Amino acid sequence: MGAMSETDTAPARRDDDASHGFFGQPRALANIFGVEMWERFSFYGMQGILLIYLYYSAEQGGLGIDQATAAGIVGAYGGAVYLSTILGAWLADRLFGSERVLFWSAVVIMAGHISLALIPGVAGVLVGLLFVALGSGGLKANATRIVGTLYAEKDPRRDAGFSLFYLGINLGAFFGPLLTGLLQTTLGFHWGFALAAVGMAIGLIQYSIGRKRLPDESRVIPNPLPRSRYPLMFGVGAAGIVLILALVLTGVINASNLALWVIGVTIAAAIAYFVVILTSRLVSGEERSRIVAFIPLFITNAAFWSLYQQQFTVVTIYSDKRLDRNIFGWEFPVSWVQSINPIFIIVLSGVFAAIWTKWGTKQPSAPLKFAAGTILMGLAFFLFLFWTGGGANSTPLLAMVGILFVFTVAELLISPPGLSVTTKLAPRKFQAQMVALYFLSVALGTAMAGQLAKLYSPSTEAVYFSLIGGIAIVIGILLALISPWVLKMMRGIR
Repeated sequence: MGAMSETDTAPARRDDDASHGFFGQPRALANIFGVEMWERFSFYGMQGILLIYLYYSAEQGGLGIDQATAAGIVGAYGGAVYLSTILGAWLADRLFGSERVLFWSAVVIMAGHISLALIPGVAGVLVGLLFVALGSGGLKANATRIVGTLYAEKDPRRDAGFSLFYLGINLGAFFGPLLTGLLQTTLGFHWGFALAAVGMAIGLIQYSIGRKRLPDESRVIPNPLPRSRYPLMFGVGAAGIVLILALVLTGVINASNLALWVIGVTIAAAIAYFVVILTSRLVSGEERSRIVAFIPLFITNAAFWSLYQQQFTVVTIYSDKRLDRNIFGWEFPVSWVQSINPIFIIVLSGVFAAIWTKWGTKQPSAPLKFAAGTILMGLAFFLFLFWTGGGANSTPLLAMVGILFVFTVAELLISPPGLSVTTKLAPRKFQAQMVALYFLSVALGTAMAGQLAKLYSPSTEAVYFSLIGGIAIVIGILLALISPWVLKMMRGIR
C-alpha cells in the first residue's frame, strides 16, 4: 500500500474535523501552526542578527570575525539545523514517537537562545547555536510529519493544509527579525537573542496546552528499536561526539572550513539514508519506486535552497553594504530586510492554497512545481544584475522588495508542495526519516549557500549572480524534461 495508507483507517474522523476545523482543515493543525510560528519567530529573529553579530566590530557590539568566515559559519549552522533532522527523525521513528520528540526539541531550542543571550563571546555562540541546531532539527522533521498524519493519502486539502502551516512559519519569520533587530540597534545584540528565547517559551507553553488534541498516530513509534540494541546505539553516539571534539580540538574542523564539512557530511548522510531505506525489507516495491522518484526532487531542492538561503548570507551582506535603508532620514536595521519575504508569504500563501484547492487533481504535479520554482529562483538572481557595480546605498529599497517578491513566488512553488509530497512518498516504516531526507536536501543547499557566499564580492558580483542563477535555471529545465518519468515512478502520487 501507499506511504501514508495507515491514515486512511479513520477518514470519518478527518471529515468531521474539516467541517468545524481550522480554516476548513483539521483542528489539530492549529496547535502545530502555533508552535511552529513561535519557533520560527525565535529562529529567524536570532538568524536575522547573527551574521552581523559575527562580523561587526567589538565597538559595534559584535565579535569582529572576518566577513567571509562569518558567512561560512552562518551557512554551516543553517545546514546543521537541517542535518540534525536525521537525529530528530530517528529518535521519533525508533525510540519516542514524533509528538514527544517535538516537545523536548522545543525545550532544547529555548535553552540555546538563552545561552546566546547570557553567555558572552564565542563561547555563547558555540553553545547557543549547537542547542538551537539540534532542537530545530528535531522539531522541524516531526512537526511536518505530524501535519502529514492529519490527512488521508489522497485528501485534496493536503497541499492547502501545508500552505496554511507554512503561513504560521512565516508569521513568526516576519515578526522575529523586526523585533530582534529593533532591540539589537537600541539595546544590543544580547537583548535581541533574549527576545528569541522569550518567543520560544511562549510557543512551548502554547503547544503544551494543546498536546492532547493531536492524533494518536503522532505518538506511535513506527519501527521500535529492540532494547538489545540500545547499548550499541548509545556507544555509536558517544563515539561520534568524541570524534567531533577531537577534530575540533586538533583544528581539522575550524571556522573557515565548517561549511565544507557540513556539505560533505550531508552528502554522505543522504547517500546512506537512500541506501538504507531502498534496501530495507520493510519497504514494499511500490514504496521503493516512490523513493527512487524522490531522488531528482532531492537534487533540485538542494539547488533551489542553495540560492534561497543566501538571504542570510549574500543578501544580508548586500543589504548591509549596498542597500539604501534610509526612510525619511532614519536607517532601519539590516535584519528588517529578512521580514520582506515573510510579508509576501503571508499575503500569497492563502492565494496559493486557494489555487491548489480549486484546481484539485488538475493542479501541476510536484515535479513541475519543483522545476518552476527552481527556474524562477535562478531568474531572481539575474535581477541583481541591474544594480551590480554600485557603491554604498546604491540599490533602492524597492529593487530589493521586487527581487524578494520573486524569491517568494519561487518558494511557494517548491517548499509547501515539497513538504507535502515527501509525506505522501514516505514508506510507512520510515515516515519521519523520509521527512528528514527532505530536510537533508535543505541542509545541503543551506550549507552551500554559506560556502558560495565566500565567493561573493563587489568586484565579482556580476559573474557571481549570472553563474549561480544560470545553473539553477538549467537544473529546473532538466527536471521538467524528465518529469513524465518521475511521475511514473511515483506510482499514482502527484
